[in-house]
Amino acid sequence: MDLFYLAISATFVNNILLAQYLGHCPFLGVSKRIETAIGMAAAIIFVTILSAIFTWSVFTFILRPYDLEFLQTLTFILIIASLVQLVEIILKKKSRVLYNALGVYLALITTNCAVMGVALLVVRKEMGFVEMLVFSSTSAVGYALALLLFAGHRERLQISAIPKSMQGTAIALITAGIMSLAFIGFQGMAG
Repeated sequence: MDLFYLAISATFVNNILLAQYLGHCPFLGVSKRIETAIGMAAAIIFVTILSAIFTWSVFTFILRPYDLEFLQTLTFILIIASLVQLVEIILKKKSRVLYNALGVYLALITTNCAVMGVALLVVRKEMGFVEMLVFSSTSAVGYALALLLFAGHRERLQISAIPKSMQGTAIALITAGIMSLAFIGFQGMAG
């Protein structure tokens, strides 16, 4: 049952994007169209889960036993950057359209605070392997859920009558703020 609560908490209550506001660059950048948001969501899920597995393993079996914890940040960045390169190569070969649509935001996953945040939270909370898998996968799914909901809202806003001064980034930030408030409302479930 603890894994269930961990999953609900990572997806909704402590959503890595809307409750902790980590990884907002791709969130704002690729959320204008649902198609690109789906591609970015899949890439974030893939990179987050794999990076959590690799960073947890390296930290648990190499850095901690040899008292090299001070190399944690550098090691995690190298692992995440390598995984993003892998995703980039796969997308370039398999889906050129999605690769072009994601553009610079695909490279931004390397420095995405959400991916790094999940890796650091797993280590800081001293999670076991199963907990790490549940936490990283549901955090990534929570990020993807927020991204897709936001993209749906932004597509709808494009056909809505919005005052000129509120169009574009202004209404996007207001919408993100309202969505954050809605997700923070889930904190009552953690009671």
